[in-house]
Amino acid sequence: MHDTTQNEPFLRADRIASIAISEIVQISEAAGRMRSEGKDVLSLATGEPDFPTPQHVCEAATAAMKVGQTRYTPTAGTAALRDAVAEEANVKRANVIISTGAKQVLSNLFLANLNESDEVICPTPYWTSYRDIVRFAGGQVTEVACGGDQGYKLTPAQLEAAITPRTRWLLLNSPSNPSGAMYTREELVALGEVLRRHPHVWIASDEIYQHIAYAPFTSVFSALPNLRARTVVINGVSKAYSMTGWRIGWAIGPEAVIEAMQDVQGQSTSGASSVSQAAALAALQGDQSLLAERAAIFQKRRDNVAQAINDDPLLSCTFPDGAFYIFASCEKALGRSAPDGTLIDIDSDFCRYVLASEGLALVPGSAFSMPGHFRLSYAYSDAELADGIARLRRATTTLI
Repeated sequence: MHDTTQNEPFLRADRIASIAISEIVQISEAAGRMRSEGKDVLSLATGEPDFPTPQHVCEAATAAMKVGQTRYTPTAGTAALRDAVAEEANVKRANVIISTGAKQVLSNLFLANLNESDEVICPTPYWTSYRDIVRFAGGQVTEVACGGDQGYKLTPAQLEAAITPRTRWLLLNSPSNPSGAMYTREELVALGEVLRRHPHVWIASDEIYQHIAYAPFTSVFSALPNLRARTVVINGVSKAYSMTGWRIGWAIGPEAVIEAMQDVQGQSTSGASSVSQAAALAALQGDQSLLAERAAIFQKRRDNVAQAINDDPLLSCTFPDGAFYIFASCEKALGRSAPDGTLIDIDSDFCRYVLASEGLALVPGSAFSMPGHFRLSYAYSDAELADGIARLRRATTTLI
């Protein structure tokens, strides 16, 4: 006999009704599917360094496993790794929490602090996950458009105008994903002057690209020491040390914030991987010369890719100060048509056209809340980048 009971359909919770896998991941996975089907596809969509994890880091992970460092770690992280992070930031262990990547750090932070309808100021363009992380925590994103004419950076006047009684955080990312823009000490000080007048607003500073900078980098901690009591810095080993898959990030902030984040983490993932923490410790305590060496390689790639894009009559971009992305304008290509007559109306159309016609995966600027642009990662080999630029140029020259 068959069970005729009609099951209720699965319903997504309200808190995730507007949340989906990021467009960056969707594009990368689509490119992967096309490649598996035998199509010639090159993806410059993902922000993942092509360099290997340093050998001494891998050896430290192996050594940790051999001596039995394979058990649960304290929720806030191992004492050794927390101390290493604390020493570099000149704080105490209690001011540091280790998490499973910087994305979890941000999730812990906002889940620990935001109440329904609390606001987080996000200068656009901004990393795609910021919006959904804030929404998942019950907050609202206040977007402030910061175009190329102002270096993709927030001005004090814009910050002042965006603050309301419901504002809880200003979320900065320097160097930035996707624009590569980096705030100078003077620019951070100017923003700090605004925040001094609004003591209810805290700063969350995502500094994950700190070591991939082509100009002097300034941390918010350094620029605004008088606001340390309401500042949280987010960082990790994923980008600088090519350790994306190891999933280790951290937050540095006031002890009360770290304790609250620990409470959240304790009921979600508990402590991060013991082996990954041992590897991260080796990264922080090992030879740091590779950071400057790799940054120099990224800078050469930046110069080559940015120049090639600016040589294209339909494209333009700035020369970013850090990270490994080019955030280019494709506005001159909009309104044109593909050879088959398809109208290229918006940036997503442009990226779909480039993928379909030349097998090149890019990310539309609308994914970062700044339409009319696209993001290209140059965290790839010189050969791949040369191939990508050639594909992009072929695509634009066929637009009518």
